[in-house]
Amino acid sequence: MSGCWQGGCRVVVLTGVVQACFVHTGAVIRLGTPADLPAAAGVYRRASLSNAGDRDNLLAHPEYLILAPGRLAEGRTYVAEEDGSVVGFATWAQADGSMELQDLFVDPGWRRRGIATALISRIADVLRARGVQCLEVTANPHAQGFYSATGFVDCGIAETNFGTAPRKRLAIH
Repeated sequence: MSGCWQGGCRVVVLTGVVQACFVHTGAVIRLGTPADLPAAAGVYRRASLSNAGDRDNLLAHPEYLILAPGRLAEGRTYVAEEDGSVVGFATWAQADGSMELQDLFVDPGWRRRGIATALISRIADVLRARGVQCLEVTANPHAQGFYSATGFVDCGIAETNFGTAPRKRLAIH
């Protein structure tokens, strides 16, 4: 994945094909630290509850609204920062022999500015430098359009605590 600015839009190129034009506000993408946990936990809760399709299940199971602190300490989480505030984050992990995008959350007030795409781009760059060929995700069904627009393709179905969800894969070589 690479990107450049054209006409006020960041043109994102995945696997050699221009995929989409995203307006990006210029968030700083950096490696998260344990000190980011309170801000990231707030983003996680607000973003999770902003999806009407998930809200009732999440409120019925508040344990799913708690962000695990270990991911920030393990050096696998990148945060997006705007004006000194964490507005999004993404985490990757190795799972079942593949690299998995575990988390991708952007504060609802900061969406549609290219922040999620920038977070995926940073993780793809890190994994590419490690020789990884692809990144997979179990996508929330309401986010399928976003993942498709950033170059992910369908690769299966997964069972989750709240039903089935599409599996998607992004070539990052």
